[in-house]
Amino acid sequence: MDKNKTLPRWDMSVIYPSLDSPQFERDFRALMRSIEDLYGLFEEFGIQKTESPPDTAAAAKTFDYVAKQLNELMESHRMLTAYVYGFVTTDSRDDFAQARLSELQKHSVKLTQCITRFTAWIGSLDVEALIGASEYAQDHAFALRKAKVDAEHLMSPVEEALAVEMRLTGGTAWGKLHGNITSQITVPVELEGETQELTMSETRNLAYDKNRETRRAGFEAEMKAWAKHALPLAAAMNSIKGETALLARKRGWESALHAAVFQNNIDIETLEAMMTAARESFPMFRRYFQLKARMLGVPKLAWYDIFAPVGEGVRVWEYDEASQFIVEQFAAYSPKMSEFAARAFKENWVDAPPAPGKRDGAFCMGVRKDESRILMNYKPAFGGLSTLAHELGHAYHNLCLANRTMIQHQTPMTLAETASIFCETIIRQASLKDADKQEQIAILEASLQGACQVVVDISSRFLFEKNTIERRQERELSVEELCNIMRQAQMDTYGEGIDQETFHTYMWASKPHYYGSAFYNYPYMFGLLFGLGLYALYQQDPDGFRARYDDLLSSTGMADAATLAQQFGFDIRTPDFWRASLSQIGQDVDLLESLIA
Repeated sequence: MDKNKTLPRWDMSVIYPSLDSPQFERDFRALMRSIEDLYGLFEEFGIQKTESPPDTAAAAKTFDYVAKQLNELMESHRMLTAYVYGFVTTDSRDDFAQARLSELQKHSVKLTQCITRFTAWIGSLDVEALIGASEYAQDHAFALRKAKVDAEHLMSPVEEALAVEMRLTGGTAWGKLHGNITSQITVPVELEGETQELTMSETRNLAYDKNRETRRAGFEAEMKAWAKHALPLAAAMNSIKGETALLARKRGWESALHAAVFQNNIDIETLEAMMTAARESFPMFRRYFQLKARMLGVPKLAWYDIFAPVGEGVRVWEYDEASQFIVEQFAAYSPKMSEFAARAFKENWVDAPPAPGKRDGAFCMGVRKDESRILMNYKPAFGGLSTLAHELGHAYHNLCLANRTMIQHQTPMTLAETASIFCETIIRQASLKDADKQEQIAILEASLQGACQVVVDISSRFLFEKNTIERRQERELSVEELCNIMRQAQMDTYGEGIDQETFHTYMWASKPHYYGSAFYNYPYMFGLLFGLGLYALYQQDPDGFRARYDDLLSSTGMADAATLAQQFGFDIRTPDFWRASLSQIGQDVDLLESLIA
């Protein structure tokens, strides 16, 4: 990439002029007062677990009033939180932004306590009678039924209130420490005889370089940097996973995994069906690794070869070209999707360049109604194009959810990847259509590279987290033990497909997902395979699919995954559905093999 070519930064000024502006300060203080008012309202109406619930008519009247207040407050809270995160995630060295975030999080504790009390109160009611008596309750029927089950796994009101308060100085604080440390790491890398100080994002981006020695140098420098900073990151990991296991046990869940599965609107049967199909697919992915090794002219793929580009004369996707291509290809699906992408680029929703203090990776966050912001560290290659399309898919999902209340808006991770995978697939198929043989090889390989990350690597991360949480219940784990658990997880998934001497044993330190929600991993696999199943259906009946797709996206917080899948004829509780989606990836492996034969 031409480093002198300016990549866009996202525009937050249309929300507020600045973090220290009078407008932001006014709304920030108004939000704090609203949280206090809501807490007072909950006290007045007795919104908490009760042994003497009101009759149905009184409960319906109270629910209608209180739930509307909660929805409005949650929407304001989302906007202000997203605005502050817009500064912290792009520059963790911004002390003023960090201070505002800390202040917001402190006051948000009371909002979280209100939500917990609301769940406990719902658990005290006859939910089916409430749904029958209130149109507003009927609109939120799925959330109410879920809250009824959730309430059965709450500790006492005093314990829940304390847990929320202590999380701010516990898991949240440790997660913030991880983000601050990793975003500010500088890595000395020797390139062409000269030592350069790079950010961790820039160092990890060297994995995409054509030169194998550059990739190796970046990987070795990265591993040394993680080793240097591993001690505080291990402390964060131990603290977060210890808290996760303790709270799951205190709340009566069979395990932290059972709690996570419930929150993701699936069940253990569905998870086991998917993971069974994934395990069966590992030999297919190892065959892909062998093909890539052949293309690179090496006997076996090293870890630092996983993201290596392949093919000669491969197209370089500069950001402007990528954004134009996405707008054009989304139009082949629908004018609505294309116009939405054009709006995102025109209004500067994307923060694209790597920068000191900026968080690694990519994400999309809803800001207000149909408006989102996308953070990424853009690479001028098909992978960068694909990631941009993926995150715009999340933004399109937010568009479809715009008219839902915040309670209806609560989409689990399993379904949150639906639109992103679908949009990513649109771009991949369009890229393949007009590409020559070498470009087809590059696109297929990049797509398989992504699928490998979401199936094989996600499986390794799942195994790591499951084993870490189980072992953490007995005692803290050392840096060496965490590395050994990760090594074994990679052995069980990548196996002989990768040179085992080059396994990334510090992957637990580099992935921010471990330091937030528990089991923030398998939902990505769910999203990929569910999205591939939907795309196959779209190809069979484009017009019929379009008529139902936006409604599906708008309903992801209003039904469980199995129910929504049934509307499209899918049974996700059996391995066969997941095998069918994985077979589409297998066809790409076959095509790649034929192209390089």
